[in-house]
Amino acid sequence: GLSGTGKTTLSADPNRALIGDDEHGWDDQGVFNFEGGCYAKTINLTEKTEPDIYRAVKKDAMLENVALKGDDLEPDYFDTSKTENGRVSYPIFHIDNYHEPQMAGHPKNIIFLSCDAFGVLPPIAKLTPEQAMYHFISGYTAKVAGTERGVTEPTATFSACFGAAFLTLHPTRYAELLKEKLEKHNAQAWIVNSGWSGGAYGIGERMSIKTTRACVNYILDGKIEDTTWEK
Repeated sequence: GLSGTGKTTLSADPNRALIGDDEHGWDDQGVFNFEGGCYAKTINLTEKTEPDIYRAVKKDAMLENVALKGDDLEPDYFDTSKTENGRVSYPIFHIDNYHEPQMAGHPKNIIFLSCDAFGVLPPIAKLTPEQAMYHFISGYTAKVAGTERGVTEPTATFSACFGAAFLTLHPTRYAELLKEKLEKHNAQAWIVNSGWSGGAYGIGERMSIKTTRACVNYILDGKIEDTTWEK
């Protein structure tokens, strides 16, 4: 998923071991992480809504674009007078249940995150390998306030393979590799919409972290297999 879709927030889950929140590889042995750390948005951060990330803000973490308050210079995550794009960088071991090897076997599920602000995507979509290729190449989401300078309302954006700036080969090659791995390892691809429900921006409401996390858990727990799908 692109910036603002919920990668860091949703990956920090006390019920699952954390390999990383971004920048992963998938080779013949399984998945692995490149970074060794996490980069989270801090706007409206509270211990109640995002406990793992909130507690990760300690020595060796670095705050960026975050206002400070009082004589003790405590972070004020609700002060957006300068920017909504507050961030924190922290080592992965600041998350209690991180997986130290930062490697694992082959995944059973691949989830694309998209913050849809235009009423296009359902909360969850199940994809064939060919549909996964299409959505992977499209890399669709909506830029929302706090993702880039000057963005105050959602704007549609597309970034091939959810990372066009980092590609060294043509996007179709990566899409072909994705299809090959999905089929070889019998993995299922999904889209989870972390954006608006009940209508587009200005009509519907942005889905809460709790709701989006429930969608992800529904997939990973296997309960979604009992669902009736509409094409």
